[in-house]
Amino acid sequence: MPLLTLSWPAEAYLWFKTLHIVGVVVWFAGLFYLVRLFIYHREAEELEESLRLAFQAQYGLMERRLANIITTPGMVVAVVCAAGLLSVNPAWLQQGWMHAKLAFVAALLAYHAFCYRLMGQLNRGACSWSPKQLRALNELPTLLLVIVVMLVVFKNQFPTGAATWFIVALVVFMAASIQFYARWRRLRAERLSANA
Repeated sequence: MPLLTLSWPAEAYLWFKTLHIVGVVVWFAGLFYLVRLFIYHREAEELEESLRLAFQAQYGLMERRLANIITTPGMVVAVVCAAGLLSVNPAWLQQGWMHAKLAFVAALLAYHAFCYRLMGQLNRGACSWSPKQLRALNELPTLLLVIVVMLVVFKNQFPTGAATWFIVALVVFMAASIQFYARWRRLRAERLSANA
């Protein structure tokens, strides 16, 4: 059976799509963990000074490495390959779902830049965000990811029925559960330290 050879536009499309998906996965893995490190960084302020300094130095190093070696390169690959996909399929730029997707991607890029700002503040000891606020912030990329994936899958037939609202409710439930668990863990630690 002879091998099927693809034309240049078809092969380019598949390469751009493959690398775009890989870039998105790497980018989001970094975004999800980066703000989690920020939370630990802020929580380390409650430790005794020698431990606090050691933990904060370690978290600062981990944050910079994660941001510069994983998260930002993933973002660059995702964005460059998205531009490649649009160059192969310029008609997408005329469609409403793509306009919406690009708006949410712009929000993700702003979130990414804001994470760098927070990282700088943490390393200078000037971050005013509490661990609780950072936990809430950490849920934003999940919500944006769900919306972007739905736009790509459904395109102009974006669903508004019961299944959509179920997914939205599930995401909100997951975010609330994470917040509840963090609060429960903190209160439990406070009770244990009060009893000790």
